[in-house]
Amino acid sequence: MLDRFAIAALAPTLDRVARVAVRAGIGADAITWTGFAVGLAAAVAISRQHYLAGLALLASRLADGLDGAAARLTQPTDRGAFLDIALDFIFYASIPLAFAIADPPAHALPAAVLLASFVGTASGFLAFAVMAERRQLTSAHYPAKGLYYLGGLTEATETIACFALMCLWPQHFAWWAYGFAALCALTIVSRLAAGWTTLGGR
Repeated sequence: MLDRFAIAALAPTLDRVARVAVRAGIGADAITWTGFAVGLAAAVAISRQHYLAGLALLASRLADGLDGAAARLTQPTDRGAFLDIALDFIFYASIPLAFAIADPPAHALPAAVLLASFVGTASGFLAFAVMAERRQLTSAHYPAKGLYYLGGLTEATETIACFALMCLWPQHFAWWAYGFAALCALTIVSRLAAGWTTLGGR
């Protein structure tokens, strides 16, 4: 829901940083891999109950916008778009898992519920992207994305905000996880409805 506003706000800064990176010979794929590695470092820190360190490392998610800006300055590729979305989903799954590892008795069940909701939002997102590619549909809100970006109530911005709240108040992880899973359920419903409606014709 908030991604398009966050993208618009951050775009000028990300474009400037991307120009510096490209001039230094740093490509979009390298930025994607680096952001992913730092994201996994955040998960490791959280799993060891170093929650504030994990929060600081979550800033790596800015690389998720930076790699796209760098790609547009050079040559966007299908491989880069694939890598970006695949590593994103792995990262998103790693954070609830990390909280479950940090405190299994308190966190395992809410983490499992949250991960199940992530499967629902991701499957609708990716299935629609495949069908949209077949029909050569483009997104009015996210035209620069490498694949059709079907929005929803819980997008990247909301997810990172929720992870930040979990790191700041880990004692309330269950509430954050169940609450966000409920919002994800609404996103699942909206994406199923969008797919059913948009793809209904021949």
